[in-house]
Amino acid sequence: MGQDDLYQEAAATYGAALDRLAHAYEADPDKRLDLGQEIHLALWRSFAGWNGQCSLRTWVYRVAHNAATSYATRQRRVNAQKLVGLEELEHLPDRGVGRSAADTCQTFERLLELIQSLKPLDQQVILSYLEDMDAASIGEIVGLSSGNVATKIHRIKKILARWFQEGERHGQ
Repeated sequence: MGQDDLYQEAAATYGAALDRLAHAYEADPDKRLDLGQEIHLALWRSFAGWNGQCSLRTWVYRVAHNAATSYATRQRRVNAQKLVGLEELEHLPDRGVGRSAADTCQTFERLLELIQSLKPLDQQVILSYLEDMDAASIGEIVGLSSGNVATKIHRIKKILARWFQEGERHGQ
């Protein structure tokens, strides 16, 4: 199977997931389109050197996360936005989260905002988890042990839960 065929298969199979990934990394709709194009270009280019050393799914996510991370890093340099680690995130002040649970759209946007404030590796881990990947698969993509991935997922989920609960207690 050639580079174009592999790309077509990957785009057809994982296109929606790649769109969600771009949305998670970039809030601005115009920039999100640029990011999506960068992801697809990186994916197409990557198939020139792909020899089946891992599953197509793993390859697609690895390339997509790497492209998105590179893009986000460049954008943050331009915007001088500070990235935070999990330790700092636990101590961030409430930013108006936890409004009505019925407001799914706002909840989703707040979730994306929090995810976008994470360092790239933590973004990759939680976004892959949200794509229903297991710790072993995520570890293969990001280069961590499955135990380390599971620990990161647990910590991020705990922080997210606390973030939303604190917002609800404050009537937001």
